[in-house]
Amino acid sequence: MDHPQSAAVEIVDLVKTYGDKTAVDGLGLVVEHGTVTAVLGPNGAGKTTTIEVCEGYRRADSGTVRVLGLDPAAQGEQLRPRVGVMLQSGGVYAGARADEMLRHVAKLHADPLDVPMLIERLGLGSCGRTTYRRLSGGQQQRLALAMAVVGRPELVFLDEPTAGLDPQARRATWDLVADLRADGVTVVLTTHFMDEAERLADQVHIVDRGRVIASGSPEALCRDGAENSLRFSGPPGLDLTAMAAALPADAKAFEVARGSYRVEGDIDPQLLATVTAWCAQHGVMPEKLTVERRTLEDVFLELTGRELRA
Repeated sequence: MDHPQSAAVEIVDLVKTYGDKTAVDGLGLVVEHGTVTAVLGPNGAGKTTTIEVCEGYRRADSGTVRVLGLDPAAQGEQLRPRVGVMLQSGGVYAGARADEMLRHVAKLHADPLDVPMLIERLGLGSCGRTTYRRLSGGQQQRLALAMAVVGRPELVFLDEPTAGLDPQARRATWDLVADLRADGVTVVLTTHFMDEAERLADQVHIVDRGRVIASGSPEALCRDGAENSLRFSGPPGLDLTAMAAALPADAKAFEVARGSYRVEGDIDPQLLATVTAWCAQHGVMPEKLTVERRTLEDVFLELTGRELRA
């Protein structure tokens, strides 16, 4: 694996065990500056332990971890002003008010974001004077996100940033992550929402049994090693041999059920035009014509054999 010198996060052969259980088993990945990277994996896959090592909360048993060029275990004091961390729980005084806690965190940084703006942006205005213990789960999530980004970090780790959020708050979080990326901030997030990873991430790492088993952009992962398909309905018994002669050599046509057809191959505009032109030449009206593409969830299930559940 080539590891660029300018990587924001670089992990090589990371191993972490708990007693006789190996949580991370030789894991390696790279996160480039200014990108959004999603780390996906079933429960117990090792992704949370990996992120906690990067954050400096756990020490690796072996391997190399560098965050912004520094060792998070030995140089955490230098890293903390430059890195934002969103935890799923903890890190907030239960009796502190939401706005009080956010202002406190902001004062720890030299050039923080405008706190009222951030409170408004994340919909926390109505609960600013509410103590943390009385906030709903979604409000606690939004406060944790605000605390992670208020210091203008170069790199931010977000652990399940939209868990428990309603659709409006979830979209606001997506917009904030997109703005962070536009400002050159590197974002590493874990999520159980595949649509979130597909929408936000430049790069996805799928982790299982303590190792990275697949890496790439969402588009590349969904495209790699799989054929998409074109489906349509029409009169039963179409001459598929004649249709196949008109298609590219790597495309195939099937009648999967009476009057129901599937064309497999590299589905692009040219292939779509070829199929519809063939139908027009033979007096066939293709009905319910749809292009089916493999999703990130399909890839995840194929690779791990397990659903990604919160």
